[in-house]
Amino acid sequence: MPAASPPSRLQRYLADLDVWHAALVSVLALALSGGLVFVGYLAHVLRLAWRSPLRPPAPMVVLVFGRRLEHDEPEEDYRHRLRRALALAREALAERLMLLGGASGSSISEASAGHRWLLREGLPREVAVQLEHESTDSLENLRQARGLLRGDDASAPLPPVALVTSRYHLARCQLLARRLGFASVPIAAEPRLHLTPRALRLLLLESAYLMWIDLGVRWATLIGHTRMASRIG
Repeated sequence: MPAASPPSRLQRYLADLDVWHAALVSVLALALSGGLVFVGYLAHVLRLAWRSPLRPPAPMVVLVFGRRLEHDEPEEDYRHRLRRALALAREALAERLMLLGGASGSSISEASAGHRWLLREGLPREVAVQLEHESTDSLENLRQARGLLRGDDASAPLPPVALVTSRYHLARCQLLARRLGFASVPIAAEPRLHLTPRALRLLLLESAYLMWIDLGVRWATLIGHTRMASRIG
């Protein structure tokens, strides 16, 4: 018999009791605050989406977050991220590019597709590029990047990193990066924030996701639920 396909990310989440525990905490906080707690997270997501710079203050390791491919090629949001990384490489602000993302329903990984796109667009040959092919979401992106940057020494200090991703995605990546021990600077992929209906929908979704992550971990830490707290860290 053929081997069963591995569960999808959504299936893994729905089967995880810690996910449901964090969701319950978020719903209770939302109800008890009359929705104000969500407004606070939305304001934070909007602030980072609006104000994040287009370049780091100094050369850094640049982490480029992948996104689901279309016919094995980067889709629009991912191309924005790659263009920003290419601009940083040409301005000598990228000590190294690390492209993040595994195979999400495509025949190649997001990282490989991104690297191929950069080479077609004229990535300078002297820029070092490292590909991370194993991750399936933002948290795994950063965990895998942390392991690659530390190599064989799990206690080695992490270099400062620039997080290159879409404006709506910056707050979540910054929160996760800091929880994982990175000194990070969020770098916006797009030149400016356009509040289109799609952008507003994604900003609202990211705010809800950020609330779920942050409140869930804070609650787990408060009650000493080490397994739940370790999900991020």
